[in-house]
Amino acid sequence: MDSFIVSARKYRPVTFDSVVGQKSITNTLKNAIRNEHLAQAFLFTGPRGVGKTTCARILAKTINCENLSEKIEACDQCEPCKAFNESSAFNVHELDAASNNSVDDIRKLVDQVRIPPQIGKYKVYIIDEVHMLSQAAFNAFLKTLEEPPKYAKFILATTEKHKIIPTILSRCQIFDFARITVDDIAKHLLYVAENEGVEAEHNALHIIAQKADGALRDALSIFDQMVSFSGNHLTYKQVIENLNVLDYDYYFRITDMLLQGQSTEILLLINEIIYKGFEGSEFLGGFGEHLRNLLISQNPATVQLIEVSDDIREEYLKQAKACSPEFLLKALELNTQADLNYKESNNKRLTLELALLQMAALIKKKSPELIEEKPALVAPEENPKKPAATPIAEAPIPSFKAKGAEKPVTEPLPSFSEAQREEPEPTVPTQPIIEEKPAPPRQAYRPLSLKIHDAPEPEAEEEDLEAFEEDQPQDDISLNTFLEVWKTLAATFQGESQSLYVAMTNYEPSINPAGMIRLRVDNAIQENLVFEHKAELLGYLRKELNNYAIQLETNIVENQQQQKVYLPKEKLEKFIEKNPEIDRLRKDLDLDLIY
Repeated sequence: MDSFIVSARKYRPVTFDSVVGQKSITNTLKNAIRNEHLAQAFLFTGPRGVGKTTCARILAKTINCENLSEKIEACDQCEPCKAFNESSAFNVHELDAASNNSVDDIRKLVDQVRIPPQIGKYKVYIIDEVHMLSQAAFNAFLKTLEEPPKYAKFILATTEKHKIIPTILSRCQIFDFARITVDDIAKHLLYVAENEGVEAEHNALHIIAQKADGALRDALSIFDQMVSFSGNHLTYKQVIENLNVLDYDYYFRITDMLLQGQSTEILLLINEIIYKGFEGSEFLGGFGEHLRNLLISQNPATVQLIEVSDDIREEYLKQAKACSPEFLLKALELNTQADLNYKESNNKRLTLELALLQMAALIKKKSPELIEEKPALVAPEENPKKPAATPIAEAPIPSFKAKGAEKPVTEPLPSFSEAQREEPEPTVPTQPIIEEKPAPPRQAYRPLSLKIHDAPEPEAEEEDLEAFEEDQPQDDISLNTFLEVWKTLAATFQGESQSLYVAMTNYEPSINPAGMIRLRVDNAIQENLVFEHKAELLGYLRKELNNYAIQLETNIVENQQQQKVYLPKEKLEKFIEKNPEIDRLRKDLDLDLIY
């Protein structure tokens, strides 16, 4: 029985062209060999399993080859190549700095450098995990690294470049190895599977590549594990079961339920996921990635950023059409916040469920069917052609004028009986305002947002209101009735738009007999917010008050900020201004302020 060799060793690259995912680095090294511009020291740095030590060995073998090919690859036929392949080359030395990190180890290496190579042109020293060397060992290595013999080449490899002292870095030619992409790892796994006679589904290999997180060595180790589990037929279902990876289907189903506002079904599916042994933090991390993929699928130019197989990418493109960028951004914000709060939460499951229910509520708020079901927005059934009788307690507000100035209707008015005894001016029926033209609307305020499409966003326009006609109802409006309807209307926005609710309730509005509502707001942002909902507000008020001549205007209140005092002298002057006797006491005692 032949001994088993793991795939990471069996399929380790032996030529520059066979190195996966590091094309720029291998091309640079080949050009340096071709042009004989080899540095005396190289530093290969990057994440684990990306080919640092492999490239160091290939470089050591190639520069000692006696018959290089036109592609600058070793021939594997000459004596130095055969010695290297048999691991018996005396001109290539490998040192593990993790276990040989003392000054004495470096001194032994320096003594070996003095001996020239017996076979080949160069003596190559590969020092792996070089960041593990002690400070004294680094200092002992400096002089040799800076001025080595012509035949000596040093190749240092590390995963933590920041731990190497700057004096060492300045003496090396640095190559930064990147993480290997999921597609490159999946292609290499497919090559290994074909050579090993393993039938593997494309989605299964993609899951292994994603689990490896850019490390090809890890991917090959996982591949060996999966083959041991499932035999020569590797399926997607077996891989996600063995690796404890949540299926993509769950994320797509959750998103569909969110878009349909199915809160009950969402809770049941989350219970199924937790029952299978998945932690809530794993789901939040995976669902955040899912929402991110849907967001970048909104534009065909960014679809290539999704590291999934082709059929799953098609699923993302299909579901992305049903999601708006605004919903995805808000859902991502809620998911991220839940992920941050999950570890510190005492009730972790509730944190997860609450985040998903809040995402489902985003769709419910925009659903027109659900908006019509709000009891506060449903007007009582009335005959618009038959004005409702006004109760005595809610008699129309008379108009008071003094020297041409209209008295505000918000001031207390005499009771109905007193008004009859004093014989006030007769109430003038409300007339439609035809000649008065409202001020041109201000452009709606838009907060900054992430743009997914390149097409310009259409400007916000005020929703069309039905033109007022003389035969429409124009009931007289009492102040009490108007304020009650206004408060009811404002309450409907308390959960949906807190900013609009504050703008509507911060100041008490007023209404004149002509039906003009005046609302005071604090700033232009609130004014624009009221303008955006003007059609909705007027539509509701006209139905409730049975008066279709009602108009709405806003005025910004000018706030005078009080001057703040900061310096000790200013504080003393302010104190003396309120208490003049203090200044007299200060003068009598001959006191002064110390700064």
